[in-house]
Amino acid sequence: SREKLAAELADGNSKFYFAMLNDSVIGYLKLNFGSSQTELKDDNAVEIERIYVLREFLGKEVGKLLYDKAIEEAEKADADYVWLGVWEKNSRAIRFYQKNGFVEFDKHIFRLGSDEQTDIMMKLELKRGRQ
Repeated sequence: SREKLAAELADGNSKFYFAMLNDSVIGYLKLNFGSSQTELKDDNAVEIERIYVLREFLGKEVGKLLYDKAIEEAEKADADYVWLGVWEKNSRAIRFYQKNGFVEFDKHIFRLGSDEQTDIMMKLELKRGRQ
């Protein structure tokens, strides 16, 4: 809804980044910090809540560009790790995150309408020396 989007955009602990081609948005990234994280709410972590890319731009490095921005922002924030939830049936995304060093650490059940879905929780350690 518009109200939900307006609230998300106004949240000082969330940041949005948009991938543009000419004057069109072809993808976007949403990062959550501190209390705006959906699950862990760890001040030493950053959540990648969303990386969305228009279907016709999948496989064209747009997602990688947004992902790289997420890691850059997490490092700027001095985060110990980055985490995210990915739908268990989104094998393309799971492979992408595994290839980039993420490991599974938990699962989360959520409802989509009347359907129960499972998210695989994944994290990437940015600072190996600290836990």
